[in-house]
Amino acid sequence: MNIDKFMDGNYLERAFGKNLKKVFLTLALFLILFSTIAVVSAEDSYSITHADIDLDVLTSGLLHVREAYDYNFDGTFNGVYRDIPLKEGESIENVKVSAKGAYPVLQQTTEDGKQHLKIYLYADKAHTQKISDCSVTVYIEYDMRNVVTVFNDVGALQYKLWGDEWDVGVDDVSVHVSLPNNTGNEYYLNPEDLTYSSSLNGNEINAQSNYISKGQIWELLVLMPVGDFSSSPYAKHVNEDGREMILKNLEDSINSNNFWNSVTSIFEAMALIFVPFSLIGTYLKYGREPKVDYEGIYEREPPTDDSPAVVNAMIDNSTFGEPNIRGFEATIMDLIDRGAFSIKKENDNLLLTIEDTSINLDMGEKIVVNIIAHFANNDVLNLSNLKKRMKSKSNAEWFMNNFDDWKEAVENEYFTDDVKNRYFNDTGTTLAALIGFLGIGLSIVFVVIFLFTDFSRGFELFIIGIILAAFSYFMLSRRDDVFGKWTKEGRVIYLKWINFKKFLKDNSLINEHPPESIVIWKKYLIYGTSLGVAKSVEKAMDLHVPNVSMNDGVFLYHYYGYNCFYHSYYSAYSTNSSSGSGGFGSFGGGSGGGGGGAF
Repeated sequence: MNIDKFMDGNYLERAFGKNLKKVFLTLALFLILFSTIAVVSAEDSYSITHADIDLDVLTSGLLHVREAYDYNFDGTFNGVYRDIPLKEGESIENVKVSAKGAYPVLQQTTEDGKQHLKIYLYADKAHTQKISDCSVTVYIEYDMRNVVTVFNDVGALQYKLWGDEWDVGVDDVSVHVSLPNNTGNEYYLNPEDLTYSSSLNGNEINAQSNYISKGQIWELLVLMPVGDFSSSPYAKHVNEDGREMILKNLEDSINSNNFWNSVTSIFEAMALIFVPFSLIGTYLKYGREPKVDYEGIYEREPPTDDSPAVVNAMIDNSTFGEPNIRGFEATIMDLIDRGAFSIKKENDNLLLTIEDTSINLDMGEKIVVNIIAHFANNDVLNLSNLKKRMKSKSNAEWFMNNFDDWKEAVENEYFTDDVKNRYFNDTGTTLAALIGFLGIGLSIVFVVIFLFTDFSRGFELFIIGIILAAFSYFMLSRRDDVFGKWTKEGRVIYLKWINFKKFLKDNSLINEHPPESIVIWKKYLIYGTSLGVAKSVEKAMDLHVPNVSMNDGVFLYHYYGYNCFYHSYYSAYSTNSSSGSGGFGSFGGGSGGGGGGAF
């Protein structure tokens, strides 16, 4: 189940102890509540409460645009900006800016296919004070050329009344459009669910939107008699019939939007209801641990005689039976203690030497010896430059492959199916993994819809997808015993090792019962490394045995080589690891739009 094999699965448990599952349930319920709220973009400290868009379509083909935006500022701001995309051949001229409630200063540039208007707003006429905690209406006026398209059989304007690049949404938009003639006009607003009301009276179109969230587009398509543009030097002329093609593209866009609306309703129900509640249901049915007779507070001695790699795979890692890099480090320390390795410090170099490998070694320990031998020179490995050597791709790949072999060897030798079933029930783990991967799959679908379709609710889906992906990833990266559960026998062993870990981590407990010999301190340090609390053991040692001999290999490795392979491991891991008319009428293909914000 662990999709992030290198993630510290014990982090939450170390932070919250026995309350881990209560924290998990609280967080899960919070995410469900958060994701069911209407998805809107965070509007930080300013908002746009209303916008007015006036369009005058002239017989010359020129489009005269007047925009007004009502801003509410909470805090101090320099001003606002407006970015207007320009298609090939389009241009903007005669830009004028004014404001009510502030004094504006315009900076205007054209770059990256956009007209960029940066409007500084001042609270005083002398332009010395920034605006703060106020309401300002900003007026922008300009002319656009080559936006109206004249076909052989129809004149057409496709214009984004609200673009998808605004930093915030808008409560509503009022639109007024003046057309050249009183007859023969048609208009369409897309998507329909963003339109609150609209009407056509002669040559006047009036419309009002619903709330438009960040990332959404509200677009107008107008068809006009071609005779209205008999002389139109500022229009784009296309020598082909356009009406049938435009209406076909429009119909396809509407049908596509309706289809995705239906699909979205199903996906959103799965994302917001099925996945989270299924995971919680899985926990409630399969993840609650059995009651056992053991009531110990702490353990002063290792509860079993298992090797540090086995203890690490059972207790410290998020996937039951799979050891991690701390288990690898602890194995090296154990092999030093048993005489298979020796270690010494010469100047700034920490040298690990292969000594007696005739002692009884299991398969995992033999692989550890082979890894050391691979990087050693005449059986001596300089640990001090190992991390640098791991930056070589060939070294990194070799180490990662053999590290995986070591993990597999530990799991195959000590965690057979019979052993796993004896200690752990993974039914909930498997079910949660399937649900979690379903959540990841749905989130990918949502992002693809947002990126590769013009669906009007695409940004909404994108936000839901991000939340769902984060939720599913969080669930998938939890320890196996969040959704799975220990058997009674396994639960007792787990609790005993957790209490031993607690003993090692709590200096006050060690102060009450300090070890009587260096041999026991070494055992504490080896298992402390395996359980991820070596630093706590080190602090206790500094108090009780401050003059511990650095001639002892286990202590020498810990003080000078601790995390050597840990850092080398992550070093290895990071190393190894258009102007034509063919789409006219399709949703999102219009001129104008863009966006803006405050700064």
